[in-house]
Amino acid sequence: MSVENPCMSCGACCAFFRVSFYWGETDDCPGGTVPAGLTTAISPHRVAMIGTHHSNPLCIALRGQVGHEVNCSIHPQRSSTCRDFACSWETGEPNPDCDRARARFGLDPLQLQLQA
Repeated sequence: MSVENPCMSCGACCAFFRVSFYWGETDDCPGGTVPAGLTTAISPHRVAMIGTHHSNPLCIALRGQVGHEVNCSIHPQRSSTCRDFACSWETGEPNPDCDRARARFGLDPLQLQLQA
């Protein structure tokens, strides 16, 4: 991925998918980092970021406007679900889920950027 991270002008995944993960990743658990106050229980062992468990998801930690300028207010403490989600071409492969989220907001799929 180039120096200019396309995620900083997108945020579509944060407003398209449910962000759920094992509750032990919250700061209620020793070693957990995700602020528990920003999560809601969805099962005995899983939580979701508030706002992402609705039919029109929008993560409570997302700041800015999707498709413009965005950031994650808890980026260093984000869950494994978020850390593991790669935008298209970040790992040299397209990510159909990234493309699908972007399409929901009228954004074109990301293109492979060849280095000069």
